[in-house]
Amino acid sequence: MSSALSSLFQHAMDNSNDEFAQPSDLAVLLNAIGSAGKFISSEINRAALRDIFGSAGAANVTGDEQQKLDVIGDNVVAEALLSTGLVCAMSSEENAGMINCGDAAVSGEYVVVYDPVDGSSNIDVAAPIGTIFGIYRRLTEGVPAGDADILRPGSEMLAAGYVLYGSSTIFCYTSGDGAHFFTLDPTLGDYLLTGESVRSHGSSHVYSANEGNSGKWNNPDLNWVEHVKSEGYSGRYIGALVADFHRNLMKGGIYAYPGDKSSPSGKLRLLFECAPLALVAEQAGGAASDGKTAIRDIEPDQLHHRTPMYIGNADEVALLERFHQS
Repeated sequence: MSSALSSLFQHAMDNSNDEFAQPSDLAVLLNAIGSAGKFISSEINRAALRDIFGSAGAANVTGDEQQKLDVIGDNVVAEALLSTGLVCAMSSEENAGMINCGDAAVSGEYVVVYDPVDGSSNIDVAAPIGTIFGIYRRLTEGVPAGDADILRPGSEMLAAGYVLYGSSTIFCYTSGDGAHFFTLDPTLGDYLLTGESVRSHGSSHVYSANEGNSGKWNNPDLNWVEHVKSEGYSGRYIGALVADFHRNLMKGGIYAYPGDKSSPSGKLRLLFECAPLALVAEQAGGAASDGKTAIRDIEPDQLHHRTPMYIGNADEVALLERFHQS
């Protein structure tokens, strides 16, 4: 099979490593997430026909208004992962605690953290959204998995990636040997390799940030954004983390979601959003930081630990850090 036609499952089989209990485990886990992604993609494409626009009428654990698609996506990803029998613990942005993994809580070898539908409010206007995931090897043995297995820094993550639902459906993953991209071919129902060991684009003088919040920003971020604008940077902001991150990875730039005076820790969740994307960024030659510390070095103190995040081109992240360290 030529590399251009390699499937996600086969590629993962060929690129597993010794940190996985069995060579096939990575492929099985990614295949489960990919299957959930196919369903979510289909639901997005039929959203108006299926009446899944708008709010589900409730808030998630961190107070964000849940969209109907958040609930659907959360259930679909969880069910797909549970069906593998490999997952001892998992948690998502939409749940207050760990998801019950049944007997696999003792026998499963892996922990999965995920954001099932990042940027779900974009569905109402047909803008891009995504799914984010990270995979750890369990630490405990012979007992149901618990906090020790899941509250860990991104530096211990075995694999991570995202699914982007836009003009096409893109599956990106890394298991520590580069960032690889697959495009869903709807006629075949499979993800096919369209970019292997993709490298982060060089600086393109682009920044992605919600400047509508800048009235609450702290001085380092205000000084940084004034500097980049004075240097002729262009602003590109889609409003969905996966979409903004993917664009900057492909085209060059930096995504910024600072803490501010009302939310010092920012909005983004370390486990479900930041650490997985940080691993992808680093494997593509980029970087991710909270302004002073590499994202993957931060120790979470709770499932819904929040952190500021600056992610993208390594030189751009280093420039941002200089404003925070001065």
